[in-house]
Amino acid sequence: MTVTFPGESDAYRRSRNTLLQEELALRALTERVATLRRALPEGGLLTTDYVFTSPTGQKTKMSDLFKSNRNTLAIYSLMFGPQDSDPCPMCISLLDGLDRQAQHICQTIDLVVVSSATSDQLAELVKMRGWSNLKLLSAQGTDYQSDYHGQTQDGAQHPMMNVFQKTDTNIRHFWGSEGYFADVSGQPRHVDQIWPLWNVLDMTPDGRGDSWYPSLSY
Repeated sequence: MTVTFPGESDAYRRSRNTLLQEELALRALTERVATLRRALPEGGLLTTDYVFTSPTGQKTKMSDLFKSNRNTLAIYSLMFGPQDSDPCPMCISLLDGLDRQAQHICQTIDLVVVSSATSDQLAELVKMRGWSNLKLLSAQGTDYQSDYHGQTQDGAQHPMMNVFQKTDTNIRHFWGSEGYFADVSGQPRHVDQIWPLWNVLDMTPDGRGDSWYPSLSY
């Protein structure tokens, strides 16, 4: 099917058709990468059953974050430490979008957000953002953040998405967004595929630009 729009020129249609082929090639490459990801060998065995704390103070082992009929857990490390007055605005932008998607995502896998901040800080954050679907947990008192690259040994915070698999006998790491640490120019874009903000802006004439970033409020 050939698509055209009112008033477009022949030059526009030729360029758009060329771009369309590149878009289709990108989609095919994205699917190839996803296939390679699914084919990864077994990842590292989880040797510590980390105990997280909810905003209400409830303690939860990592192994208990898997629902009884699930074997996949995705954990996003939010850049928000106990010494920070505010969380990372970029992380918040991502999580604002994920909050409404979480109810759909969690029909298939389990999804939680972990932070080095205190449970009280997380309780205030949930209230401030009006989140109703995301499960936030504090990793204070555990080595989870440093083990899985959400925090350096000196307390600097990093954004990371990690995915874990559970079997009848153990839990293993499956995948991490280590593209964040890759030596590339510009922004790491390691989790852009789940971030509506940048994907929408990339469809516009000016794109995402190189100087604007989201804020906590406007």
